[in-house]
Amino acid sequence: MTVAIDRATGKRRGERAPRPGPVQRLKNGFHKHWYAYAMIAPVAIVLGVLVLYPLGYGLYLTLTDATSLNTARTIGVNEIEATYKFIGLDNYADILWGPTSYDRFWSHFLWTIFWTAACVTLHYGIGLGLALLLNQKLRGRTLYRMILVLPWAVPTFVTVFGWRFMLADGGIINSGLEFLHLPTPSWLEDTFWQRFSAIMVNTWCGVPFMMVSLLGGLQSIDASLYEASEMDGASAWQRFRYVTLPGLRSVSTTVVLLGVIWTFNQFAIIFLLFGNTAPDAQILVTWAYQLGFGQQPRDYAQSAAYGILLLSILIVFTSFYRRWLNRNEQQLAI
Repeated sequence: MTVAIDRATGKRRGERAPRPGPVQRLKNGFHKHWYAYAMIAPVAIVLGVLVLYPLGYGLYLTLTDATSLNTARTIGVNEIEATYKFIGLDNYADILWGPTSYDRFWSHFLWTIFWTAACVTLHYGIGLGLALLLNQKLRGRTLYRMILVLPWAVPTFVTVFGWRFMLADGGIINSGLEFLHLPTPSWLEDTFWQRFSAIMVNTWCGVPFMMVSLLGGLQSIDASLYEASEMDGASAWQRFRYVTLPGLRSVSTTVVLLGVIWTFNQFAIIFLLFGNTAPDAQILVTWAYQLGFGQQPRDYAQSAAYGILLLSILIVFTSFYRRWLNRNEQQLAI
């Protein structure tokens, strides 16, 4: 058997060249795609400065006992050096298993889970109902869409302050209840009604986004599917169950995931509605702010530890959520 050899290189013809090393592959990729790297470089730099560096520094602070009393600071012309110490995982142990862990973490964690589940369920349910209504051929449908999108278009702080005025003791809501001879709850003072008010205001702010997203999903469903189901004698409920919901699956999974992440970290509504006056209505993110900036001395280490725990919870939830979705899609494909 004759083996052909390339005289220029001295290699056998058909012989596979050795795989280049990682450094060489990186150089080859850079030379080939340098324009793409140049385009994403500004975004990567901004993300590194605004996200990665604070995240890394916050993770470091969780391993210390840093407070406003032992961090580096300047008073007049005097510069005081930092005296905080490295304590390892003691902050996490104190938050999760310390003597007051239920009052400081677990009670807020349970309320945050309930708050997220209730708000996302209301967002999706009401948003889907309004989307189905606006998807019908109604007179003045464009005007209805514009009116229903307004709560989302108005800045959050304006909406929350408006609700705060209406929920005050002398506000329009209690005045209307008094006129109807109905009980007037302490919306901003009683713990139960504080939580009820927070869910109500967040639902008002979050429904328009869900409605617009689901309306776009409804309009992308092929109308021939509804026509075929009607010819087969399917009822309205059967068309909704077997045509509408499957057609909205991709949109629904995305907006529900976004809704969970946004609601779990919803700082503005709780903070602007109650400030520091409702300790039992604080979710984890507002409680972390309270520890780091709303008390004296400010506990930077514990506040940063809350932030890392929040990030970890969302990463775990997102991983399980995506795995559950993939499993369901595989079962439907079979």
